[in-house]
Parts: sequence; C-alpha cells; structure tokens
Amino acid sequence: MKITKLEIPDVFLIEPKVFGDDRGFFFESFHHQKFCNAIGQDVTFVQDNHSKSQKNVLRGLHYQKAPKAQGKLVRVIQGEIFDVAVDLRQSSPTFGQRVGHTLSAENKKQLWIPEGFAHGFLTLSETSEFLYKTTDYYAPEMESCIMWDDPELAINWPIKGAPSLSQKDMSGIPFSKAPLFE
Repeated sequence: MKITKLEIPDVFLIEPKVFGDDRGFFFESFHHQKFCNAIGQDVTFVQDNHSKSQKNVLRGLHYQKAPKAQGKLVRVIQGEIFDVAVDLRQSSPTFGQRVGHTLSAENKKQLWIPEGFAHGFLTLSETSEFLYKTTDYYAPEMESCIMWDDPELAINWPIKGAPSLSQKDMSGIPFSKAPLFE
C-alpha cells in the first residue's frame, strides 16, 4: 500500500498493492492497522455507504457538523469520478483550500478525508459506484451542504455545462455562510 500526503497534508491518497494476472486481480482494500499507522491516528469506522450515479451527477459539497463530524475513506468500484475535499477547519493553515483527484475502478485509488472537511464528487463515466466508510453515523439534523460552484472556492470541476444535482445540492449555501470547524 502506498500512501501519499496531498496538498492538504491531512488528506491522503491511498494506492493499494494490486496482484493481478490474466485471471483477474486481488488487493487488500482496507487494513486497519496499516491505515491508522499511515495517517498517524487511530480511526474507527462505524458505517459503510454505497451510491450509484449517472454521468455528470455531482454530489456535494456535503459534511456533518460537530459533534457528528465524519471522516471518510472513499473509493470507486465501478466507473470513474472526480473527488473533492475542502478544508473547513478555521485553525488549519489550509483552511478554505481544496484538493481533487480522479478515483476509478481501474486505478483503485482511495482518498482519506478527515473530519472537518466538506466532500463532493462528480461522475465522469457513464455510471459510477462509490463506496465510503465513515467515522460517525449519518445524522441528517447535523448535515450541511456548500454550493458546488461557490466562487470563493473556485473548484475546477471537469465538466462542460451544468451537472445533474439533487434538490439538496441545488440548495447548498455559500462557503462564506457555512458552519465551520475550529
């Protein structure tokens, strides 16, 4: 397993060691001890989620407010997405910065997004299936959503035209009005 610190040092790109031949492949998608050692903290996941999206579906930028904030370990098992994390921690030197990476079933990369970040993704392929582990349970009353196209964040989504959005995502609030973390 190869772990790379990204432009925001608390967000990690994880590349598993894949063993493959003409019959298929095998890889260890999660190993608790190796993962915790690599990111430098002990993490417990309590919920797994699975979503499917069509091309140009954009989900996000979602997060849960404290005390129900969620860390997420995300990966794609079918298709390809552009995945984004935005630092909402006011005390962080990278506050307000974002990082984005392409994750796909083919590259098998994963992204660790710790608590205190908003998260979103755009489906690049005809469909995608997206899995993610969370460090806290879903709490709808603690959920918040920042506008996907917030001008202050200026995320360079790889899309031409308008994405397909849910009602929740159409109602996202500006970054400047978003509840933040300390």
